[in-house]
Amino acid sequence: MNSIIKNTALALGLTFGLAAPVVMAAGDPAAGKAKATACAACHGAEGNSLAPAFPKIAGLGEKYLAKQLMDIKSGARQVPQMIGQLDNFNEQDLQDLAAYFASQPVQLSGSKAISVTLNNGESVDGLMLGRELFRAGNPETGVPACMGCHSPTGKGNAPAGYPRLSGQYAEYVETQLKAFRAGTRTNDGDTRVMRSVAKQLSDAEITALANYVAGLTD
Repeated sequence: MNSIIKNTALALGLTFGLAAPVVMAAGDPAAGKAKATACAACHGAEGNSLAPAFPKIAGLGEKYLAKQLMDIKSGARQVPQMIGQLDNFNEQDLQDLAAYFASQPVQLSGSKAISVTLNNGESVDGLMLGRELFRAGNPETGVPACMGCHSPTGKGNAPAGYPRLSGQYAEYVETQLKAFRAGTRTNDGDTRVMRSVAKQLSDAEITALANYVAGLTD
């Protein structure tokens, strides 16, 4: 029973960075669009970047995006490519940017047919493994189902601050999961939910999960 409660709690908190507990003013998408010119070079005019080095930020959810922008500006989340990019934006500016990009449709990156090698040396279908982990987790290692917070369609839970994973670049998702696992990304709150979950994932599982969500549509 204790393990079930623990896994359920983890599932409810599974996210790529928990939403801020403070109440923030609502963002204005129109104002955000006018302020987003500088973002377009890396993330695309509507938040659909052309290279996996830069995440797709379209449709991620306003609450989540606002927290990430504020964490990056404050230094709570270290992103070398973003150093200095937010210096001239105040809190309302960041909220407006989040509202604008959250309102944009995401372009799916797409999954690939891949094979991954487990720690025991067995080669398995990466798409099937990714689907199993996303929908059922791995009870043996205490990994909860990702869909518990990110929804069965991978579109997240915007009001709760759980980001969309569907359509994101597989390379970016893999990098973030490994950063949580290594402890180099730490803005998942005091409960350390993403770090706790990622710590239980093998390289093969991370690759499979990232590839699966990149093409998840339903």
